[in-house]
Amino acid sequence: MSKKILMIAGDFAEDYETMVPFQTLLACGYTVDAVCPGKKAGQTIATSIHDFEGDQTYTEKRGHDFALNATFADIKASDYDALVIPGGRAPEYLRLNPEVIAAVKHFFDADKPVAAVCHGAQILAAARVLEGRTCSAYPACRPEVELAGGTYADIAIDAAVTDGKLVTAPAWPAHPAWLKQFMAVLSA
Repeated sequence: MSKKILMIAGDFAEDYETMVPFQTLLACGYTVDAVCPGKKAGQTIATSIHDFEGDQTYTEKRGHDFALNATFADIKASDYDALVIPGGRAPEYLRLNPEVIAAVKHFFDADKPVAAVCHGAQILAAARVLEGRTCSAYPACRPEVELAGGTYADIAIDAAVTDGKLVTAPAWPAHPAWLKQFMAVLSA
């Protein structure tokens, strides 16, 4: 039986950090429900592309429209085996939604696999699930990880770190390592 994965995203989630894991996990036989608070299956979120071009931080460009295949208001976190949280700008406002926070807490309370990349750590910090855990994120999120009681993993941009059932990475260049580690946790 295929494992069922919930992906919580929102407008201006990072394009690669949304589309690549969604398509990769589907291609590997997982069921993935992509949702956004306030939107229904069939609607889209706007994505942004964060690129590393030698500046002090990433640059941002408009990405694709990403079609949601499930409705946030209809999901129950308990129906899912794992959670994926893309980065981008969406986490900065998704973390303000109490239903998003409750869903994230469910995965940690139930000891289910969670994968977060880049700014996805902002949601983890807001959910107060990082205490005593090692977590990577985009470097600008380091203070949030540490203020939430986590240990920030200062790793290469193309690396990932696993702490128990939490798999995190700094940004989309880590997809090969991040997805490989996440799928290993899923199959454990």
